[in-house]
Amino acid sequence: LTHKTIRSHNWCNGKNPINFLYFPPELVAVDHINTAIRNCDANKTLVALMKPEAQLPVVHPFAAAVYQTELFNLQQQNAVRYLAHDELSIAVEMLSAVVLLNQALGSKDILAIKNHLRNPSVGFNNVEDENFQRYADTLLSIKSEASSQGQDYLSWNDVQNCIDMVNMQVQEENDRIVAVSYINEAIDQGNPGKTLETLLLPTVKLHDVNPTNARHYQDVLHDAKVQKCKNCICVYVKYKMSDVEMQFCCLVALGTSMINNCLEKHDSQPVLDILQSPKFGLRVVPECAETYYKNLLEAKNLKTKEDSSEGPWLKLIMKNRYDYYYNVETGESTFVPPEGFIPKTSWLTSEEIQTIVGQVTADYNREQLWFANENLILQLQALARGFLVRKSYEERKGFLQKQEPSVIKIQVLLCNIKAQSLLLGIQSWVKMWLARKAYKKRLQYFKDHVRHFSTPSPFEKRTNVVVMHVFLEITDTVVGAENPPLNVLRKFAYLLDQSDLDFQEELEVTRLREEVVTKIRSNQQLEKDLNLMDIKIGLLVKNRISLQDVVLHSKKLNKKSKNQVEEMVTGDKQGIKGLSKERRKQLEAYQHLFYLLQTNPMYLAKLIFQMPQNKSTKFMDTVIFTLYNYASNQREEYLLLKLFKTALEEEINSKVDQIQDIVTGNPTVIKMVVSFNRGARGQNSLRQLLAPVVKEIMDDKSLLINTSPVEVYKAWVNQLETQTGEASKLPYDVTTEQALEHPEVVNRLESSIQSLRTVTDKVLVSIFSSLSMMPYGMRYIAKVLKNSLHEKFPDATEDELLKIVGNLLYYRYMNPAIVAPDGFDIIDMTAGGQIHSDQRRNLGCVAKVLQHAASNKLFEGESAHLSSMNTYLSQTYQKFRNFFQIACDVPEPEEKFNIDEYSDMVTLSKPVIYISIEEIINTHSLLLEHQDAIAPEQNDLLNELLKGLGAVPDVESFLGEGAVDPNDPNKENTLSQLAKTEISLSLTSKYELQEGEDQDLKGLMIKTKRLVVDVIRTQPGDTLLEILEIPASAQQESEHLKVVEKRAILDSKTPEKMKHSQSMLEDGQLPIEQKKRKIQRNLRTLEQAGLVSSANKYQEIINEIAKDIRNQRRYRHHRKAELVKLQQTLSALQSKTAFYEDQVNYYNTYIKTCLDNLTRKNSRRSIKLDGKVEEKGSKKLKHTSLKYTAARLHEKGVILEIEDLQTNQFKNVMFDITPGEEMGDFEIKAKFLGVQMEKVELHFQDLLQMQYEGVAVMKMFDKAKVNVNLLIFLLNKKFYGK
Repeated sequence: LTHKTIRSHNWCNGKNPINFLYFPPELVAVDHINTAIRNCDANKTLVALMKPEAQLPVVHPFAAAVYQTELFNLQQQNAVRYLAHDELSIAVEMLSAVVLLNQALGSKDILAIKNHLRNPSVGFNNVEDENFQRYADTLLSIKSEASSQGQDYLSWNDVQNCIDMVNMQVQEENDRIVAVSYINEAIDQGNPGKTLETLLLPTVKLHDVNPTNARHYQDVLHDAKVQKCKNCICVYVKYKMSDVEMQFCCLVALGTSMINNCLEKHDSQPVLDILQSPKFGLRVVPECAETYYKNLLEAKNLKTKEDSSEGPWLKLIMKNRYDYYYNVETGESTFVPPEGFIPKTSWLTSEEIQTIVGQVTADYNREQLWFANENLILQLQALARGFLVRKSYEERKGFLQKQEPSVIKIQVLLCNIKAQSLLLGIQSWVKMWLARKAYKKRLQYFKDHVRHFSTPSPFEKRTNVVVMHVFLEITDTVVGAENPPLNVLRKFAYLLDQSDLDFQEELEVTRLREEVVTKIRSNQQLEKDLNLMDIKIGLLVKNRISLQDVVLHSKKLNKKSKNQVEEMVTGDKQGIKGLSKERRKQLEAYQHLFYLLQTNPMYLAKLIFQMPQNKSTKFMDTVIFTLYNYASNQREEYLLLKLFKTALEEEINSKVDQIQDIVTGNPTVIKMVVSFNRGARGQNSLRQLLAPVVKEIMDDKSLLINTSPVEVYKAWVNQLETQTGEASKLPYDVTTEQALEHPEVVNRLESSIQSLRTVTDKVLVSIFSSLSMMPYGMRYIAKVLKNSLHEKFPDATEDELLKIVGNLLYYRYMNPAIVAPDGFDIIDMTAGGQIHSDQRRNLGCVAKVLQHAASNKLFEGESAHLSSMNTYLSQTYQKFRNFFQIACDVPEPEEKFNIDEYSDMVTLSKPVIYISIEEIINTHSLLLEHQDAIAPEQNDLLNELLKGLGAVPDVESFLGEGAVDPNDPNKENTLSQLAKTEISLSLTSKYELQEGEDQDLKGLMIKTKRLVVDVIRTQPGDTLLEILEIPASAQQESEHLKVVEKRAILDSKTPEKMKHSQSMLEDGQLPIEQKKRKIQRNLRTLEQAGLVSSANKYQEIINEIAKDIRNQRRYRHHRKAELVKLQQTLSALQSKTAFYEDQVNYYNTYIKTCLDNLTRKNSRRSIKLDGKVEEKGSKKLKHTSLKYTAARLHEKGVILEIEDLQTNQFKNVMFDITPGEEMGDFEIKAKFLGVQMEKVELHFQDLLQMQYEGVAVMKMFDKAKVNVNLLIFLLNKKFYGK
């Protein structure tokens, strides 16, 4: 019996063989080892293997798990599940060798790896000495990949497979080198067949080799060899290039054939499509299609056709070197000249086609270039004319200088006249003092003799009640009666007179309006300058520009006052407001022009759409809003809304093809309306509507809303790394789906969504409850937009129309103010202050939800993670829908502002605008440029006004002679600044009704009413017809004369801006009988027009006068309200100006600090010569600097890798981190083996910015990859103590 038989028998009987049979210690140890292996206990297996009785090779304790795993697998493969001593000995020896090899791989010790591979005990096969380096590099790569997958150990089989793979790669490379040598020999022989055979060798590994291209392969590779490209990669590239070239030649030949066939068939339709195809690679202009066909056909007709000698072959030359032949009948192609080759001479070649097409395209582009630069040619002509004008000006100037003595004499005479005027002024003052003395004396007399009415008698009380009752009855008659009687009306005719208070209020309104408009324009310019200053300071921080550039720009914030510049226009330089007939005529012509543009919106509406988008935007922001004084009173707001309405209807009818174009595009009028209502006029409304709720959201420091899963994930990872100081094992770059796989991200996202709903509800309540605060202009334009779209698209549903309205009222008007409240003055910001990124993200999330709700758009696709809010969005949309419907329910402007066609005739003052010289010139130029499109009719009023104005004047003609020194080297800059000078224009209509005219019935009605009021005030009567027929008495004539004289005195005191037209003034000075005759003539004209009737004794004109009396009261009421409104607006603008001035002061302080720092740095450099201060500073810097090896930083996770440097070399790299002179600046130096290599400046603020933007890894020295979060942690810990 053998040992194994006895052992297995006794084990099966449950007996211990040792009790009755003696075994050697070696066999007992083997039994213990097999038992430990079978029990899968790595520690016991290690102890059993290390027993001396086992007589096994060296066992390494750190690899207990490896021995257990491998021996267990070997035991299971044994038939009797038992390993004998010799099997264990061989297995342990090989495993120990493999364990040591893995240890060397882990430490990346190349020398140790090679030694272990040479160890014969490991038993590796096919090991080649020359491949040891390749074995080591490949094993290190496999080991790294296995470690990343959780496998810490490479088995013997893994190592053997790696060796076999490396041997195979080396063999393939050697075979390929041999094959390339064969290819080079075949190329040298010049045999295409031999070259083709070598290219087809399997060791070359070239695919898609076409035997028919053998000759082409030979030619191309031979040229490449001549250029000494002798490697396999070049062979492959040239071979591929030959295939591409062959395909290109085939396409060109096919395209040439198709074009020639079309020309023979006289079919021009396909020619453009063929030329646009990639076959020719030409830049073809579709507008030249007919020209292409015509020129190609002419060129083909010039070619003679000889049927006897013409063949079917086309010949192409590639790169001026290789010949290619194409048969147009069979489609056959070859690089070898075909037998009996005869070219097809009657067809155009590809080169001829490309030349003809290229010439046509170049001619077309040149023609378009001339058209595009037509304005430059006009400018050249203008410069020539300007030269002639300047020459004439110099001649005139010389003449005036010669006449200087005569001018001095005239000035002396004028001084004498002024002295006489001064004496007259003193006399007037004395007379005024005497009159005031007499008035005070009379007033004191009344005070001494007045009766006391503190306790009126019963009779007086009854009398007062009766008088009041009668007065109320008369007032009700005038106000409410349909046909008020004439005798009652004449008692209230005095209300139509203008008192001194009326003039004072009108002057105050005019002054405030000018201040408001000037303040708006000043603030707009100041805001632009401050924004530019922001950019320049930002560039200064980034060291992109010098400090001197910023200082230079800051000086531009201090501008000349308006009065300093306007003196050049209104002074003695004979500017446009100079006292000369020619200047006066030009001024009145511009006043008439701008009045026509202001009151007839069709002209400006057409002009807006004639200009390019960029020009129209600037034109709207400057000229149009200036023309309407930014709607500073009701008349101008009414006219501006009329312009908006006309332009919007024009744009919808001409440019909107689909209803969604309003949403997807950028309509010009919509942009203009929103810009205006978010400007100075509507800014206060937007602030009242949104400021409280926005401020509440921003003040909530605990509110943190973030609905982006990726951003939430990155913030979570950054928080973990910052708190622990260790690199996170989670990946930095993930998709939305990967981020949502983490429960922490989902929980944070749900919390943000809940907070978002709460905050959004607050904003909704604020919006819905503040409908009355929304500007009337926005609501009216929304109504016009809805009605116009419904008229053009009658099939559109109510929901579709309301979505468009919502896009205007919410998305375009409110949404930007919620997202960026600091940019629209919704909140007050201190100078230099800014909104925190968390606050801005909170507001952005709220705005996004409101935007989706207003347009009824659910969260889908990329925003599917927010789909839980879809129900909330649908409910909110219904609320928005009702809100938009109510917002569109507003009255028409005529009813809102109580303005009709007679308003300009009865108002006290003329409309005044404040506009710069540059804007006048630009408007005049644009009107002339687009005159045919704006006023196509020859007899149009605009054409007559433009003809009277003539050519566009330059800036100097507005300023007058001598405003700018002609010898000034900065003359152009000076003129550019002076062009921004603002002047006031009192707008009047040129086309007032002259005497005898009957076309303008409205104007005739106004004049007739004024004459009737003058007559009935001095001559009583029951009806107008009776008064006109009865002659006036001498007393009535005398009373009328007093009224006329009183009015003349009042008119002499009236400012020029408030005077009526000359014809009205002349009518008012007529005697009473002449007025009656003129009234009768006018009434007959009005009766023929059907406006009045003699049958009812001209009651219609009496009713119109009663209406004027009522409107006069309303006008005075509106004027007082306008005064209050203008004062409030001016106060708000002054606050805004104060804010901008604070910002200017803040910037000036910042710049001064920069200058002081610059001075301080310079002084510090000078102290270095002393030595003491510098030495002290150096000690401090040396004490605070840090030194780390790259290996140490690698252990901390700060450095991830260094390009071209193994990890075991990191210990030779030293990093020296030294804080800079400025807080937050660090200088990092890199040394290799003690030699300084590079240094870099690091700004701590830049690191924080990268962390905020989610950048996890940055490059330093262009080689080292650094973990941003851990670098911030290290700097905080070592330098800032946190």
